[in-house]
Amino acid sequence: MEGLTKSKWLLNPLDRGSEILFGLIMALTFTCSIGIANKGTSEVRQLLIGAIGCNLAWGIVDATMYLIGILAQKARNKTIFDAVHNSSETKQIKILADSLPPTVASAIGTEGLEQIRNKLNDLPATITDVRLTVQDFKKAVAIFFLVFISTFPVVIPFIFIQDTNLALRISNIVAIVMMFLCGWSVARYVGVNKWRISITITLIGIILVAVTIALGG
Repeated sequence: MEGLTKSKWLLNPLDRGSEILFGLIMALTFTCSIGIANKGTSEVRQLLIGAIGCNLAWGIVDATMYLIGILAQKARNKTIFDAVHNSSETKQIKILADSLPPTVASAIGTEGLEQIRNKLNDLPATITDVRLTVQDFKKAVAIFFLVFISTFPVVIPFIFIQDTNLALRISNIVAIVMMFLCGWSVARYVGVNKWRISITITLIGIILVAVTIALGG
C-alpha cells in the first residue's frame, strides 16, 4: 500500500490532494463568477488576473501557515520532551501515554512506554531544538506551488476560447476531473474505495464552490 511505504515526494497524497483542491476552489469562485455575470472580454481578463493573483496570495498564506504549524508542533514536542526529562518515573509514563493517540498508547502498553521513556531520557536536550529545517521550507514551497499552479488548468479555457459560456463549461469539466483525480490519489493513499472517495471529494468541492459564491466569495 502506498501509504505504508516511504514516498519520494515531499508531501503525501493526502496533503497534495488537499492543497490542489483548495487551489481549485479558489480559482472556481472566480471562473464561475465570470459565467454568472457573463462579462465582456476586458472584464474577463481582469477576473482571470484576479484569480491568478488570489491563488498566488493564498499560496503564500498557506505555505506560511504550514511553517507556523510545524513550529507549533515542534514546540509541543519539546514541551513533552522536557516534561519527561524533568518528571518522576511514574509521571513520565503518564505524560507519554497522554501525548499518544489512545489506541496507540493502549497497543504499546506499559512495557512499550517504559522503553520509550528510557530512550528519551538517554537523548540530549538539543535534539528537540525548535527551529525550521531545509526540508520544512521545501515542503512549504511545494505547498505554495500546488495552490498556485492548480489555478492554470481552470483558467486556460478562458484564454483560448472566446465564447465565455463554452469556456466556462470546459473549465468546470477540467476542475471536476482534477477533483476526481485528487480523490483517487487520496483513496489509494489511505486504502479505501477509490470510486466512493473520488466522487465524494468531487461533490464536496462543488458544494464548497457553490457556498463560497453564494456568500460573495
